[in-house]
Amino acid sequence: MAAAALLRGAAPGCGGPAWSWRLRAAPRRHLAHSDCCQGADSTSGATWACFLLGERALVRVRGPDSVPFLLGLLTNELPLPGPAVGEASTSARAGYAHFLNVQGRTLYDVILYGLPERPGEQPTFLLECDSSARDALQTHLSLHKIRRKVTVEPCPELRVWAVLPRDPGDAGGAVPLRKKAECAAILTRDPRTACMGWRLLSQGEGSALVPGGRLGNLQDYHRHRYKQGVPEGVHDLPPGVALPLESNLAFMNGISFTKGCYIGQELTARTHHMGVIRKRLFPVQFSGAVPGGGIAPGAPVLTEAGQAAGKYRAGLGDVGLALLRSEKIKGPLHIRTSESGLVALTASVPDWWPTATK
Repeated sequence: MAAAALLRGAAPGCGGPAWSWRLRAAPRRHLAHSDCCQGADSTSGATWACFLLGERALVRVRGPDSVPFLLGLLTNELPLPGPAVGEASTSARAGYAHFLNVQGRTLYDVILYGLPERPGEQPTFLLECDSSARDALQTHLSLHKIRRKVTVEPCPELRVWAVLPRDPGDAGGAVPLRKKAECAAILTRDPRTACMGWRLLSQGEGSALVPGGRLGNLQDYHRHRYKQGVPEGVHDLPPGVALPLESNLAFMNGISFTKGCYIGQELTARTHHMGVIRKRLFPVQFSGAVPGGGIAPGAPVLTEAGQAAGKYRAGLGDVGLALLRSEKIKGPLHIRTSESGLVALTASVPDWWPTATK
């Protein structure tokens, strides 16, 4: 299958010239290292962990009006790549943004992939979202399409992978991988924060495409994400409930305060310009025994004196996220459970947050 047709949803050989940039069927092709990276050491085993994110799905938006259409709905500017240069160019760019409702609350969190344009082609974007919200996102887009010349469709042929270094300290280092046209549709840094590594969209096995890669346990990915305080999907960002600035959207490069109007902008801009955000999503870790069924979303988080500090949002095992008042996070905190009484937890400020917030 021609890669251009794969990404843009057109049948190979129809509606345009043939493309020589193709996804190979051979499963053991590898992505090349960049000249400045350390790369995988064949004597030290796996260097990269590749996580297949089955709970993430892709929606394709293409057409001559796709740029103004998306700009009117998203909190951020679009990741616009430069024109494709040469037959093997894969210079896609990624960005992060939220779709909001008219009250300024998050509906869907998305990672956007802007695909390189060639002369005569329509602008095309891939939107990575929670798979359980894909149909709702498509409906949302279709409702606002009106007379826009855009096509909104699922993109099930590509799978989403997260690629993290074996040593978490290397996540923000020099570019470890380079895109190679024969292997992957898109390989780009996670736009939210350097500690989240890379995003890979591919038909094939992600661990086979990455030199020194191994298939990772999905729970390890989510534990890493929660420890870093990075929300993702409808459990961490409940639609119609979460507020973007309380969810640290600005810290994750997910909002522009200088772009044109979009749905939900008024409340978000007013909160930003007031400069007061009393609650935020913080990573938390439990130090006591966690009930077998986990902690219920929305469970009150209390201070040592029993005062309300916030609410638990979501997590995995002994790590998770909680929406807490910033002035309460330094003292002892706990959650009352019906099974085990009090469960102590500690909130932390991620290293990658701006210094002013620490």
